[in-house]
Amino acid sequence: MLTHGLTALRLTAAAAACSVLAFIGLAPASAAPASDGQGYVDSTARCDSLSETVVFGSTKASRVAICESDGEYEYRGVRLRDGAKLIVPASQSTDGYTADNYGITYFVTEESLVVSAGTRVIREETMIDFHGSQQADAPAAPAQTSTPTTPLPPPLPAEVGGDGGN
Repeated sequence: MLTHGLTALRLTAAAAACSVLAFIGLAPASAAPASDGQGYVDSTARCDSLSETVVFGSTKASRVAICESDGEYEYRGVRLRDGAKLIVPASQSTDGYTADNYGITYFVTEESLVVSAGTRVIREETMIDFHGSQQADAPAAPAQTSTPTTPLPPPLPAEVGGDGGN
């Protein structure tokens, strides 16, 4: 009788372990945040309806969009850990887009977001989701999508509305 009870206990424990492993293995991965042709939905990293979205992307720590209106570029970014927003003029170079805010430079490329002060790099964040074309002479086309390599978190409550504090 003791052997039968021990065997039943072992089978119950094995079944429970398999159930946990199946649940972990089947848990859905989080997808990239919702986006459309204007940028990330309900986010500061989104161009308004009067602007053209040039590029937008996400890193593990940030979401950014570069918008163009009447030949002028604008950087729209949000830091995910605290919802801090930044909306400032930007400029285009041959290899990306640059925005300056009181001596801090934000440089956006298809590969990364680099934040620096003068020649000192504060942080370099790898893009894990990127949309758009950086070619100035490219014809307008639907945003090109790269496949995210890492699931992104949902928008923070501080981002909801995406009005940039206006």
